[in-house]
Amino acid sequence: MGRRRPGGPTLEEVAVRAGVGRGTVSRVINNAAGVKASTRRAVQRAVEELGYVPNLAARSLAGRRADAVALVLTEPDWRQFAEPFFSEIVRSLGDALADTGMQLLLTLVRSDAERQRFLEYARGGRVDGALLVSVHAGDPLPDMLAEARLPTVMLGRRSGDEHVSYVDADNVGGARSAVAHLLKRGRREIATITGPLDMYVAQCRLRGYREAMATAGQGGERSWVAESDFTQESGRRAMAELLERHPEIDGVLAASDTTAVGALQALRAAGRRVPEDVAVIGFDDFPLAEQTEPRLTTVRQPLEEIGRAMIRLLLEEMDEPAVAWRHVILRTELVVRESS
Repeated sequence: MGRRRPGGPTLEEVAVRAGVGRGTVSRVINNAAGVKASTRRAVQRAVEELGYVPNLAARSLAGRRADAVALVLTEPDWRQFAEPFFSEIVRSLGDALADTGMQLLLTLVRSDAERQRFLEYARGGRVDGALLVSVHAGDPLPDMLAEARLPTVMLGRRSGDEHVSYVDADNVGGARSAVAHLLKRGRREIATITGPLDMYVAQCRLRGYREAMATAGQGGERSWVAESDFTQESGRRAMAELLERHPEIDGVLAASDTTAVGALQALRAAGRRVPEDVAVIGFDDFPLAEQTEPRLTTVRQPLEEIGRAMIRLLLEEMDEPAVAWRHVILRTELVVRESS
């Protein structure tokens, strides 16, 4: 079940505070021409003092749309934008939006100041909805946009108790199937390289690993887990660290294909053969997985379906705001290649 969106000050209350008519307030909020600068300032001051949030859904229903959707990247680490995940998801969302006649506007929101600027931008009616990518635990932006009544859909979620609409992959099940595959191939000393553990996606993939190991009566203790930030270099470092702790490792699940590439480099540098000595599995199934040596076994995320589902939920919310938040979890698939 979802939560109802909170109410707030009305257009009429803003008009009373500013000493103008309701229509004048509406023209200021919609950036219409023909309003004196002094009047515009008075209305903007009243909006700020009262904390008024324009009802963007009502504006859309009235036909005053911006015909634009914001794709908001919230990852604070610039290096992450070079990773294949971001280019793949941008392409997926762009393809899904292509036939709607709407523009996809890319924006970076990585600090409190940028959050506030984007919120004001959205309140001004410049976008009809927002798609959020790479949201970390505790990020208030989804809640701020919900308070502003801006249709919003997240890729993934901040926790298991997420109340904003989202589309996600079955990360627990995907990791579980990957470890089950390694166990079936006779591997017993299996480690994992996680993503950043302040992200729920990384927590879910770690949980899937631990569940599969526990079901088989194997380990999964903390020393068999190394954290990365989804980058190739962090995967290389994490793999080297795991080899130092447990030279007997014969299998590893990496939380992304890019991280798995780093793990392959570390194994090669340590003189370990893949898959003869150590089997390696990634997560995502980017084109990169077909280019490694050996080719990478990986868990496929259905990015095309994720993109379509996010756009579908967003357009539905723009056309008819729902009382409940909507949560969609899509299946993953293990793609077996030579690395395992």
